[in-house]
Amino acid sequence: MRFLFYMHSLVSDWNHGNAHFLRGVMHDLINRGHEARALEPAGSWSRTNLIADQGAGAEDDFHRTFPELKTNTYGLDFDHEAAVADADVVVVHEWTDPTIVSQLGQIRSRGGTFTLVFHDTHHRAISAREEIAGLTLGSYDIILAFGEVLRQRYLDAGWGQNVFTWHEAADTNRFHPLPQIAPERDLIWVGNWGDDERTREISEFLIEPAANLQLSGTVRGVRYPGEARERIAHAGLEFGGWIANARVPEAFARHRATVHIPRRPYVEALPGIPTIRMFEALACGIPLVSAPWTDAENLFRPGVDYLVAANGTAMKRHLRTVLDDAALRNDLVAKGIETIRSRHTCTHRVDELLDILATHGSAGVRNAMASVEAAE
Repeated sequence: MRFLFYMHSLVSDWNHGNAHFLRGVMHDLINRGHEARALEPAGSWSRTNLIADQGAGAEDDFHRTFPELKTNTYGLDFDHEAAVADADVVVVHEWTDPTIVSQLGQIRSRGGTFTLVFHDTHHRAISAREEIAGLTLGSYDIILAFGEVLRQRYLDAGWGQNVFTWHEAADTNRFHPLPQIAPERDLIWVGNWGDDERTREISEFLIEPAANLQLSGTVRGVRYPGEARERIAHAGLEFGGWIANARVPEAFARHRATVHIPRRPYVEALPGIPTIRMFEALACGIPLVSAPWTDAENLFRPGVDYLVAANGTAMKRHLRTVLDDAALRNDLVAKGIETIRSRHTCTHRVDELLDILATHGSAGVRNAMASVEAAE
């Protein structure tokens, strides 16, 4: 089948974690013999900032790293009807401009034969309800929400009928252990500062424990104000700025432990939704200690796959224990990898997507999938 993904950017993951998962999904679809390509707006915020921060070479690096992934940009005069004409499945990410979300729905309602899918991976349905309520989703065949609580919000608000939970996951083609690399430092955190949504938490669960324990370590991410960078340096950690997501497994491998610090809106209003970094870290086999979040959907095994710190004092204690106890580190690594590989890879998510399409896709897609299944 031919899949077309409308997304904020495929090329740039500068403060744009959704690119991680969708790259992995596209890769898996291509590996199965499907066609998958992306469309992104010209001058997207993430891509513009990536070039300003890293230079045009960062785009070249993406194409070298992901040669199988193809994307084109569109502007105001782009012909979206022509773009979707030969697609079987069109997946529209929630950061797509609302006018285009509406236009694609109109094309589908006028007799478009493709299956139209809306994909939500943000907390705006809770924190900025009017933005999602204002979208025109009546002609969308399927809505994918990256957590059950978000799915229920769509159903309760009447924003769609065929709404499914579709969590993010690790692209294990790239996120896996690298045993040939020896750890050099104690602690790493990869995450963006992010609109004051976890300022207090970064201090409590990262900076202060690292300073108190006198840990060596690294912080990677973007949008850190000068004061935050100064505090990181004062804690004895090195601030490295942006890192291409494809380089994160190597960065994890050079450290003995990591932490998971979810944004406050997810902890308070969207239980059951971790950051994608949690999937990726466990897939890479690095011991992880998490700040509090409610695993409402039993995605993982708290205390088995990772440790949970209720507060900064507990984070300090857990980090010290993990760094001192090799047997505990090895057990966390083995259990975390086990859970990811058994439940939370992009391959699992593509399986889920294809199952959804087989029952709720357009007639053409269902017939095509039935034909393939019969031939097998």
